[in-house]
Amino acid sequence: MIGTIAAAVGLFAATNIDDVVVLTVLFLASTRGTLPGWKVVVGQYAGFIALVAISVLAAAGLTIVPDKWVGLLGLIPLGIGLVGLVRALRRRGDDDDDDDSVVRAGGVLGVAGITIANGADNISLYTPVFRTTPIPDTVVTIAVFLVLVAVWCLVARFVGTNKTVTEALEKIEHWLVPAVFTGLGLYILIESGVIVRLIDVLS
Repeated sequence: MIGTIAAAVGLFAATNIDDVVVLTVLFLASTRGTLPGWKVVVGQYAGFIALVAISVLAAAGLTIVPDKWVGLLGLIPLGIGLVGLVRALRRRGDDDDDDDSVVRAGGVLGVAGITIANGADNISLYTPVFRTTPIPDTVVTIAVFLVLVAVWCLVARFVGTNKTVTEALEKIEHWLVPAVFTGLGLYILIESGVIVRLIDVLS
């Protein structure tokens, strides 16, 4: 049992360390009232549970999305980021914060979508683990994952809502949130190789 828990902690940390950055940015947006903190938590859980469910199904031999096209999920954060950048450009020099972030429009579903897109590579790692692990150990692993999601949210909330951090980022916050999502989307699309595959299909 202890070995299973330790392995689950290591696997989660290795595959979700980048989530802390994304969650921190989301909680940073929440400090301006653009996205309630509870929606960040619920969206993170919804997205992560979806990733685990897909991995379990894949481990059982059911492929929902072919691996070579999973990278298309990068379009989710890319789209959110680009819309946010356009809004930031339109509002440059405007002190009105009523529509501070495009993330608010996405709400829980937007956060869940970002979580799924950012965790697309998790599926390729979780699937073989679930396939080769006994069911009781798999249940323990998933339980540990769900507890650690809460820990990740607490850490990100502490950093993202810290007064020193928010004051330091106040001048670039309008750009930071959409820039992070745009970069994340581009990274997923490029790293997954899906752009090259699309070009091959269309050519």
